[in-house]
Amino acid sequence: MDWACGAALERLGFATAGEIAGFWGNVTTDEAKAWCAANLGGRVTTVAVAGTGGGRPRRLFARADVAERIAAAPEPPRQIRVINPFDPILRDRKRLERQFGFDYRIEIFVPAARRQYGYYVFPLLEGERFVGRIDMKADRGSDALAIAALWMEPECRLTPARRRRLEAELDRVRRFARVGGLRFADGWLRQDGGRL
Repeated sequence: MDWACGAALERLGFATAGEIAGFWGNVTTDEAKAWCAANLGGRVTTVAVAGTGGGRPRRLFARADVAERIAAAPEPPRQIRVINPFDPILRDRKRLERQFGFDYRIEIFVPAARRQYGYYVFPLLEGERFVGRIDMKADRGSDALAIAALWMEPECRLTPARRRRLEAELDRVRRFARVGGLRFADGWLRQDGGRL
C-alpha cells in the first residue's frame, strides 16, 4: 500500500484520495485516505488547486516537496505535441476536464455512426494547454502520414505561428512512423476555434 499510494502521488503530482486509489486500482479510497493521513506532515501535504473552470480551489494531497518541485520545473515548451490517447494524463477523464478544461474520449470502441471526432484521434498539447485534436494515421500504402481532420478547441485559433508548430510536430510524428510525407484530406480543418 505504501508503494502504491506513494508512486501514484508521485506520478499525479496532486490528487484526491480517490484519484490516488484509482491510479493503480489496487488500494481502496479508504486505504488511500488512511495512507495520506498517516503521512501528513511528513511525505504528504495538502494544497489548494484551482481548475480551469474557476470556482473554489479544491484541497488535494501532494508530496511534501511540491513547492520546491514547482519552483524547479522548467517553463512548458512552446511547441505542440501529439499526445497518445493512452497517455496517463488522459486516463482519468474527469480529472482531465477539471484541471485542463479538455473533454476527451478515445472513440475506437464507439460505433462509427456515433463518433464525434474519429476512430483514433490524438489530443494536441501546446505548452501546458490542450489546444485541439487531430485524426491521423500512418498510411503505409501511400507512404504518408494521412491527416483526416483537425479540430481546434473553441478558444484557440490556428494562427500562422501555431500552424508552423503543428506542422513541425506532424513532421516529427511522420519521421517516428517512418513514412515519407504528409497528406492532408480535403476539408481537414474542421473547426478553428469555433469560427469555421
